[in-house]
Amino acid sequence: MTTSHEATAHDTVEAVIRGQLVKAFGGVRGTIEAAVPTIAFTGMWIGTSDLKLSLIVSIAAAVVLLAVRLLQRSTPQFVLNSLVGIGVGAFFASRTGAAQDVFLPGILYNAGYSVVMLLSIVTRWPVVGFLIGSVTGDPTAWRSDPAVVKLCVKLTWLLMIPCVVRVAVQLPVYLIGRDEAVAELGILKIVMGWPLQIAGLAAMVWLLTRGRTPVKAAVS
Repeated sequence: MTTSHEATAHDTVEAVIRGQLVKAFGGVRGTIEAAVPTIAFTGMWIGTSDLKLSLIVSIAAAVVLLAVRLLQRSTPQFVLNSLVGIGVGAFFASRTGAAQDVFLPGILYNAGYSVVMLLSIVTRWPVVGFLIGSVTGDPTAWRSDPAVVKLCVKLTWLLMIPCVVRVAVQLPVYLIGRDEAVAELGILKIVMGWPLQIAGLAAMVWLLTRGRTPVKAAVS
C-alpha cells in the first residue's frame, strides 16, 4: 500500500506512471540481473553442450546475485524473478532432456502476458491504468476519466509490443531448430530481453512527456 505522501508527490498522471515504470523494471541493475543467468547458460552450452553443467552454472549465477542483494540489504525482487525463471526453465529441460526447453517458459510467459494485455485493452481496462491506482490508493477510479483511459491504452500497447515480438521471433526458432537452436535462442533472449524492453520503455516515457493530466482529475 502506498502512502498518501507518495500519492501527493506526483501532480500528474504522467509523472505517476513514469515513477511506477522505473520501479517495475528495476532500473539498470535489475535488467542486468535478469540477463545474467541466460548469458551464463548460453555461454556454457556453447562451450560444453552439457545441459546439466549449463543449468548448474546458470542457477549458481542467479544465487550469487541473490546473495549480493541480501548482503547489501537491497530488494532481491528482480534477482528472485530471474531465479524463478531459470528454475522453471531448468525443470522443463531436465524433464525432457532437451536444452531448448530452458527457453520454453519464457516464450509461454510472453505469449500469456500478451493475451492478458490485449484483453485489458479490448475491455477498456488497460493494465497500465492500475499503476495509477497503486499510487492514488484507488485501483479503479482512473477509469472515470476517458482521457486517462485513452492514455493507458496507448501505453499498454507499447508495453505489449515487446512481448509479441519475442514470441513471433523465438517460437518459430524453438519449433524448427530444436537442439541445434539452443545458442540462437539464448542470444535472441538476451538481445530481445532488456534492450527491447528499454526501447519499449523509452517509447512510453516519450509519450508520457507530451501530456500533463492532473492526478486529481483522474481519480476524482
